[in-house]
Amino acid sequence: MKITMNKKKKLDISLLREKINGIDSNLIKLLADRRKLSKEVIQTKEKLQSPIRDQKREAELLNRLIKIGKKEGLDSHFLSKIFYEVIDDSVRLQQNYVQLKLNSKGEKKRQIKVAIQGIEGSYSFLASQKYFSLQNVDLYFVCKKRFEEVVASVEKGEADLAVLPIENTTSGGINEVYDLFLHTTLSIIGDEKFQVKHCLVANEEISIGKIKKVYAHYQAASQCSKFLETIPNVSIEYFDDTAMSVQKIKEEGNALFAAIASEEAAKLFKLKILKADIANQSENYTRFLVATRKPEKVDPRIPCKTSIIMATSHTPGSLVESLNVFRRYNVNLTKLESRPIIGNPWEEMFYLDFEGNIESELIQKVIDELGQHTRFMKILGSYPSQELAHTKLDYLQILSEPVEKKDDGNSLTEQPAVKKTKPKSYRLASREYKSDDTIIKVKNVEIGGNNFVVIAGPCSVENEEMVMKCALEVKENGAQILRGGCFKPRTSPYSFQGLGMEGLKILTDAGKYYDLPVITEVLDTEHVVEVAKTADILQVGARNMQNFALLKEVGKSHRPIMLKRGLMASIDELLNAAEYILSQGNRQVILCERGIRTFETATRNTLDLSAIPVLKELTHLPVIVDPSHAVGERNKVIPLAKAAKIVGAHGIMVEFHPDPPKALSDPEQALYFSQFEELMREIHRL
Repeated sequence: MKITMNKKKKLDISLLREKINGIDSNLIKLLADRRKLSKEVIQTKEKLQSPIRDQKREAELLNRLIKIGKKEGLDSHFLSKIFYEVIDDSVRLQQNYVQLKLNSKGEKKRQIKVAIQGIEGSYSFLASQKYFSLQNVDLYFVCKKRFEEVVASVEKGEADLAVLPIENTTSGGINEVYDLFLHTTLSIIGDEKFQVKHCLVANEEISIGKIKKVYAHYQAASQCSKFLETIPNVSIEYFDDTAMSVQKIKEEGNALFAAIASEEAAKLFKLKILKADIANQSENYTRFLVATRKPEKVDPRIPCKTSIIMATSHTPGSLVESLNVFRRYNVNLTKLESRPIIGNPWEEMFYLDFEGNIESELIQKVIDELGQHTRFMKILGSYPSQELAHTKLDYLQILSEPVEKKDDGNSLTEQPAVKKTKPKSYRLASREYKSDDTIIKVKNVEIGGNNFVVIAGPCSVENEEMVMKCALEVKENGAQILRGGCFKPRTSPYSFQGLGMEGLKILTDAGKYYDLPVITEVLDTEHVVEVAKTADILQVGARNMQNFALLKEVGKSHRPIMLKRGLMASIDELLNAAEYILSQGNRQVILCERGIRTFETATRNTLDLSAIPVLKELTHLPVIVDPSHAVGERNKVIPLAKAAKIVGAHGIMVEFHPDPPKALSDPEQALYFSQFEELMREIHRL
């Protein structure tokens, strides 16, 4: 009788489970049907150009469902939790549809190559799957060991997108990735927040106290530090990736070795989870950025986030003034992270996220005014915000709350008007845009304002011994910046072309030894990023003044740029060339008057000293004079250098050499050391 009853109970449970399975299947079908209707809704909204999200409608829906649910004995928390997820899914689906249509990607199933750091099963892998879950795509992963390889693979076209972790709620920002975004040409088109649930994974079920070694990514180990402290005598071995850690213990097969990784990675490699949720904080999230070669537009109906990098001017309160721009325009700043500038001790670059679309009038005004308080700014991208605010259940509260912001710039109550400008093609370089002088700080040297700087050194970097002698001469005589040509643009193809990257190392090593900032010329767009890693100032020579591709490229650099006036260029053309650099985000441009070609042939060129007061009236940018290239004769350099200071230049750049007749480049214009010492004495007297 007892056996019969047990069989009956098992039969009853089986029947009940079958019913539950049937209901679950119906729920899935109904959710799929709801998704199809959501797609039809957005297609209709597109025709009518209606808002994507209607929070009033969402509130009415939730209130109605909760009333129905109460009649069925369901509490409001349970229902609201379920329907918040359903509504979020619908909103993201509709936003994704609009974004795909706006950026001409269509809706057909397509293949996407995604570059990640790590392997299948890593958190980057899982976050990528989540990000693309609403898109009808086939994902192919390009797995790399290092973050810089991930970025390079997209820059080279090996992959379509890069997915990179940028910050974690437990361990903070991932510095390597922040530094990569300073130099990369990739644009951020999205982000994804993924909940990290670290587990301790092993080959066999074993007591945790017996574990002798744990493989882990250093970030994962940091996030699980408190748990690791509970394992006696355990050693930690850092690995490139969490999933690779699991792969490692799988290959070794040692029962006493474990790894920190995701549950998905453990299942992928068919290993045992000894303990789940071992992170210091249970709410452990990592934010990932999605980047590609070209920026994407964001529909103005979609809440948007913009990320930028900026460096403020070196004046008291400059950071506060920059941040006050966001307050004045009522733009919410969601993140502010500082990172040291490599090679510039105690100088900081700031990474900012804020709400708004870069194409909206409001954000354009914010960026425009922000440029007046920064010496460098780079826009990393605008992308749809992942933070979807849940609609409140109380309908009256919904009406009293502001509607989600639309960055159309049409409701700017009590906000400052942007200064009216004259119709000049070089607006950013003009005095109308910025009335105060731009002062550019390079290490401890300030260029602009009431300062007068001397930049000096050999025309070409020839060898280490010569450059070290020149650097000592610069330092001993009170000049502030060391110059040297590493890549030489020569009229004749048979002339000395410079030592290239080898010469750059010699120059920067000398600068470091004598604590001098260094300046060198860049000739090619391909060299800009590499040279900018070590040189303090990049020079664009006279022959490249209207090399617009090069101007745009140096405009993306965080280094100050010295722009030389072309041989036959007008002042307007010089300022328009500067505008190319400024418009790319780099607000650290130094203009250089180095002589122009006229009918006069008595000297190499004609030094246009009248350009100095004219430029100072027209632009806020610092103006330097190069008398060496202007006249091409060393005995005329000193009087012209003195004249440059008298007419108001912010500095001079001159060439000298330990033995001028033996110089490999322009020996006629190089000063002897004794002449340079005389020049510095007379300059100091003025």
